[in-house]
Parts: sequence; C-alpha cells; structure tokens
Amino acid sequence: MEKSDSCSSFVKRDLDCIWHPFTQAQIAKPPTAIVKGKGAYLYSDTGDVYLDGISSWWVNLHGHAHPYIAEKIAKQAQELEHVIFAGYTHPQAILLAERLLSLFSGHFSHVFYSDNGSTSVEVALKMAFQVKGGKKRLLSFQNAYHGDTFGAMASAGKSHYNQPFWPYLFEVHSIPPPIFGKEDESFKAFERVIATGEVGAFIFEPLIQGSGGMIPHCGQSLNRMIQRCKKEGVITIADEVMTGFGRTGSLFASKSFEDYPDLMCLSKGITGGFLPLGATLVKKYIFESFLSQNPARAFLHGHSYTANPLACAAANANLDLLLQPECHEARKRIELEHLQFQKQWKNHPKLIRCDVVGTILAIEYKTENASYHHPLKERLIDFFKEEGVLIRPLGNVLYLIPPYCIRPEELQKIYSLIIITLEKWQ
Repeated sequence: MEKSDSCSSFVKRDLDCIWHPFTQAQIAKPPTAIVKGKGAYLYSDTGDVYLDGISSWWVNLHGHAHPYIAEKIAKQAQELEHVIFAGYTHPQAILLAERLLSLFSGHFSHVFYSDNGSTSVEVALKMAFQVKGGKKRLLSFQNAYHGDTFGAMASAGKSHYNQPFWPYLFEVHSIPPPIFGKEDESFKAFERVIATGEVGAFIFEPLIQGSGGMIPHCGQSLNRMIQRCKKEGVITIADEVMTGFGRTGSLFASKSFEDYPDLMCLSKGITGGFLPLGATLVKKYIFESFLSQNPARAFLHGHSYTANPLACAAANANLDLLLQPECHEARKRIELEHLQFQKQWKNHPKLIRCDVVGTILAIEYKTENASYHHPLKERLIDFFKEEGVLIRPLGNVLYLIPPYCIRPEELQKIYSLIIITLEKWQ
C-alpha cells in the first residue's frame, strides 16, 4: 500500500506496522485514524467527524465513550484488573452470570465465559461434540457466518469467508435457511437431514443472518426446527452474537421461540462496545453431563482473560443501561423509523429487497454478479464517508445497525444519503 503525502502521522505509522482485518493491503486506501468517540460520532485526528451507522462492527449499543460504563470500568480497575478464573472467581463475573441467566427465567443454568463471538461459538461446539461423543455431525444453514476460528468457520460450511481453509474444516450438513417465501424448501431439507440420524447439533443465527448478507428468516419455521431437534435429542445452538442485546427488537431473538435453545452464544454488544467478552449460556442437562469423579471428563477449555473483571464490569454497566425503559423506547423508535423508510422505498426499481428486523435495516441493490467483493461496496463506503457517515456494506447489501442513542435527525441524514444512491446514481 502506498503512503499518501496527505496521510496523517498516525496513518503513516499504522501503515508501517499494522495488518488490518478483512483488508487487501496492496490496494486498500489508507485507514482513517480515529482519536475520539462521543455518542453516535467518531472524530478523526484531522478533524473529520463520522456518524457511526453500524455501531463499529455492531458492538456499540449506547454510544461511544459512554460516561456511565467508563466510570464503572475505571472503578473496577482500581479494585481488581484480572485474576485467573480456574479455581478463583470475582464479584463482577458472578453478578453478570446471575443477571444474564435471570433474563431467561431459569431456562439456562450456567454461563461459560470466553473473550469474543468466535470463541463463544467454539465453546458451544466443543460442549455439544463432547456431549454427543464426537460421533454426530453438525447441521447449519448455508450462507451462515459464525466466526473466524476454525470450529466457528467449519460450523458455517464452506463460504467465501473461509475458502483458503476448506481442506482443514470438518464436514457439516448444510441446508438452505428458511428465507421468507422458501420456508417449505428449507424445512424439507431439514427433515431429510434429521431423518439420517447423523445430526448431533444444530447451530443457527436466529431471525437474521448477519455477515451472510443481513437476510431475515421465518421465525415460525425456525421454531419448528428447534422443536423437532428437541424431540430428536439434537442439541440446538443459537448464535446471538449479532442479534443479542436488543438488535432484533426484543432483548434476544430467541425470545420469539416456544423454547430456548440448549446453548446460546453472546458477545459483541455484551459490554456496550467497550471491551471484548464472550459468554455461552448452557442448559442444566448440558452442564450436568460433564459432572464426574474423573477430572479428564471436565470441559477442558479456557482463555487467559476468561471473565476479565474489567470486561464483566463493563457488561454489568451495559445491562444497567439496556434494561432502562428509555433504551427500549429508543430501540422501538429506531425500528419505526426504519419501517417508515422501508414503506416508502422497498419497491424502488434499483432494489432487490429492503428488510427491517428490529433496529436493523438492510437494502440489497440490483447488481450483476453480486458478491461480498462487489465494487459497489467501495463506492458506497467512499460516498458515505465523504458525507460524514461510517458504513461497511456486505458487497451490494447496505445495512444500518446504529447505536441506540442515534437521534431521528441523524437517522434521516443516513436515509437521505441512501435515497441519493437510489435516485441520482447511475
């Protein structure tokens, strides 16, 4: 990557030493150095201001540098910054686990901590495989994304995200997701695979696939699949890394089902965007299946920063804000504004679809050879950035997942830019 003379000193230093994620360094534009965040805005070292339309990779819930969460982290840092979590515990981890479990009225019995979304999925997969003795295969949806560690990659099936690693991934049963209008096709495929008796666990993103293109699912069909798995003794794993903590409207997408899954994976919004943390919620029978006098039958998995006290303090502060009525009202307002935009523009000739799921708005532009690397992606990024808005489309799919503090006029600004791409772009 060539360094532009206009690059700031931060950017020049970055280009000398940092390898960025999901970035082709030879052709990518220099990164933008962000030095401050406040509310829904990010501020660069050169004085530019950006409205964060995607919550900085979907993690920020209440706004950048929220003073309440920052205060709780600072207080915890003066008391305990970290302690090994094997054989020891601490108040913030206990409180957070109690609070997470209480949100599901006793359907889960324990929380296993890790440090990001991929590892929360790895934990769930390893638990499921150990319970099933490693003899059963995993079932997942085509076009899924569950993370970038090897188990998480494999669980999603083969895709453009993991193609270099196809020879090293374990095989899974992969079926079409229950997209609206194709629910019967999906359920028939599900029934065929379940009938083989080969499935030990079923992993899914509830209600909407995230990185696969922000594609909504039929909740009723997914509920039928979960019920059938329960009947057949197949372990169900809900990947709520993206959908959790209010993104789909309710606090968790799985609350729309008749029964909760056996395992639930959480991360991203869990700390309000402050610190990395993962959590895997476990039903009682899963936990009890590991109980033994033989120490080798324990769940032999852990991370150095498991249940980090600073991250847990951030998560508890985040829950304080999330559970306030004002937050629920803000999420509902965002959803209603998205729905109003959808009503007006969903039938535009340049669009394949315009979907709303809670606080998530996704529009898919009509293009040839649609893919994650479609050149429209960079054109959209550049245009919105020039107008002071941070987005990151999935190829020809532009989506919004704003922080809940975003104001109506700020949402309208983003909508107005989308309208320009529809009405004025060639």
